[in-house]
Amino acid sequence: MKILVTGGAGFIGSHLVEHLLQLGHCPSIIDDLNPFYLPDLKRQNLDSIRQQGDCHFHLADIRNAEQVFEIVKQEQPEAIIHLAARAGVRPSLEQPLLYETVNVHGTLTMLEAARIAGVRKFIFASSSSIYGVANQVPFREDDGAVMPISPYAASKISGEKFCYTYAHLYGISTICLRFFTVYGPRQRPDLAIRKFTEMIDDGRPIPVFGDGSTGRDYTFVDDTVNGIIAALNHTCTFDVFNLGNSHPITLNQMIRAIEQALGKEAVTRRLPDQPGDVPITYADISKAVRLLGYNPSTAFEDGIERFVEWYRASRANMAP
Repeated sequence: MKILVTGGAGFIGSHLVEHLLQLGHCPSIIDDLNPFYLPDLKRQNLDSIRQQGDCHFHLADIRNAEQVFEIVKQEQPEAIIHLAARAGVRPSLEQPLLYETVNVHGTLTMLEAARIAGVRKFIFASSSSIYGVANQVPFREDDGAVMPISPYAASKISGEKFCYTYAHLYGISTICLRFFTVYGPRQRPDLAIRKFTEMIDDGRPIPVFGDGSTGRDYTFVDDTVNGIIAALNHTCTFDVFNLGNSHPITLNQMIRAIEQALGKEAVTRRLPDQPGDVPITYADISKAVRLLGYNPSTAFEDGIERFVEWYRASRANMAP
């Protein structure tokens, strides 16, 4: 199958494209290599992809309709997997307009490109952040009381609504996947697991917001990718699925797991709770298990061991 992946040079996207190549698909990538984090890290991801097989790469901004329409016309994909976005709750508090233009306008641009080109399948990467704080736990896809508390979360809800509209009006089979704190090799430098691993390894104090009791439903990247592939093969007009691990880990537990994997003790710096942070994310994955055959199988401690192994190899390769 010919599949266009936006954000394919990023953390999740690069793993997904490698997996698609291994399965015999023909993926292509749109990515603008923006400086949210070092573009060189994304280029390294592209190098890893190329070791798996041929993949067309297009340097483009998803907000540029003319450019995007031409790429989609050229590639003629049977499916678009839209991962590209400005990510992160905390940065969105400082730049809400940027998050709106990339995550809402950019998604609408990709949907319109799909409509014009006759693409029949569209998968949208949403987020557990959309559930906010006023919800039942664990989070269920049919909970209508979503109350976002960050511009990032609000932008993802907007993207989901546009996906539903295009499915309803234009018959594009559309699936929204709500990711839950994905981690693993190539994780973005701004995310807690990678940032804490580097700081603990260097002996620097790590910032701990609150008392460490906040919980996150950490999901290993391979499990997330398997869920995306399963959605690609799912037949529907429109649907929404949680892709989590359904086993929340507290901040304190996460720190202990990194300490154990590194063999080093963390120095902590306690700080007040951060605006925009939710107390817990916790996925009810029963729907994805039932309809997609989704089966996250990586225990958190094993995933951290695999991440630290990658981290050490990556640092060794960067050493002069």
